[in-house]
This record gives sequence, structure tokens and C-alpha cells, in this order.
Amino acid sequence: MMNLKVLVMVIKTDRAVREDAAKLRGFIGNSFPEYLLLHHHIDYTDNLYTYPRVQYKIISGTPLVIGVEDGVDVLKEISDDLEELKLGRSIYRIKSLQMNQFNADFGKCRENIRYRFLTPWLALNSGNYERYRCIRDWKEKKEFLNSILVGNILSMSKGLNYIVMGKLYAHSLIDEDRVRYKAISHTGFMGEFKINFRIPDLLGIGKAVSHGFGTIKRVSKDDSKKDEESSYNWLWV
Repeated sequence: MMNLKVLVMVIKTDRAVREDAAKLRGFIGNSFPEYLLLHHHIDYTDNLYTYPRVQYKIISGTPLVIGVEDGVDVLKEISDDLEELKLGRSIYRIKSLQMNQFNADFGKCRENIRYRFLTPWLALNSGNYERYRCIRDWKEKKEFLNSILVGNILSMSKGLNYIVMGKLYAHSLIDEDRVRYKAISHTGFMGEFKINFRIPDLLGIGKAVSHGFGTIKRVSKDDSKKDEESSYNWLWV
């Protein structure tokens, strides 16, 4: 188990934001090009490929920017210079910035922890999409997605310099959800999953994490207990 430094920046605007997290990322990244972690563009022809230390979200009309490790200091550096958000044709006045910094456990654990997707999980890429489509058996399809879920967390761990010792076991209760990413329709997934791994709230897994996809939140113990007593628990695979 390792300890991650996390900062959640909540941007309170004069009205609910209608645009997506990609526009939020574009505006902040372009406003502060000197900070590589904000946009991941090394130059006009190359990108930085690693787990994003800064992630952008729009949750229920509220913009959030999440800093992880090095990203925490970057968000502190730019916070005083944010006065408005220009997202597409819309301009939002920033009424306040709320920043909450904390240390969180990250890593393999003994118990299965349950998480909920707050934004669609982009699990499929060009290499595995056709394979997913060709699977007809429901249980086999779910097991295939669970293996991708484990792979996403292993990749996330590698990007955060954490070595996973031992096997991870994932179970999920998810449904397909059509989403648009870079103006292209994609198959995303919403729902919940369980895995023997601790992940801080509001971090993302899968593709396009910096654009707000795959954002997770731990389900409370009270909610988990209620579901253990319900009749749909058998749907988990």
C-alpha cells in the first residue's frame, strides 16, 4: 500500500456548466501552457503518455479539477489566476474555488471494495472492441470487461510507480452507455464494480481519464450492506 497526495479543486461558477470536461481541460491547459501536467502536450507533435496527474471533471454541472502527486502543486500555482472559464462559446464567472487536499491509501488490499462510476468508463479500444462485440454469452462478456478493469488498474498503478504484488479480482454490475469522445461515438459503461484494491475517490480509470471519463467513487458501507440483503446481488459477475 502506498500513500497518494490528492487535491480536489471545486470550481463554483455563476451557473451550471453545460459543456464537457474536454473543454475545461482545453481552456485551463491553453491558459497555462508552461505547466506540462495540465495538458500533456510536450510540443505540437508529441504528447506525454502516463497516468494523468491532473484530471478534469464536470459532475452535475460543477467543474472539478483533481491533482495527484505532482499535480497538487501545479493546481496550487494556478489557482489565484483563475477568474473565469471560457468553454466554447460560453463564459462562466468563477464565484469561488474550494480546494481540499488529503492523503489517501492506494494499493492492493485484502477486502473487496465497491466503487461506482460517476462518469462513463471507456474500457474498449480499437484492439479489443471487435472481440467484445463478438462475445455472445453474457457471463463471458462480463468476465472480459472485468479483465480489462484489472488491466486498467494495473496500468494506473504502473503510472503512479506502485508495484502490485499478487492477483486482483474484479466483479462488476455495469451496463453499456453510448458517449461521445473527440466527436466520435463510443461504447462506455456505467454502474459499479468490486475489487481488492484501494483507489481514492474521484480518480479515473480506463481511457480518456484526463477528459473526465471513468471517474469513480467508493460506495458507502451502508449502501453495500443494503445491497447484500437485496435480491439482485446475484447479478454481480
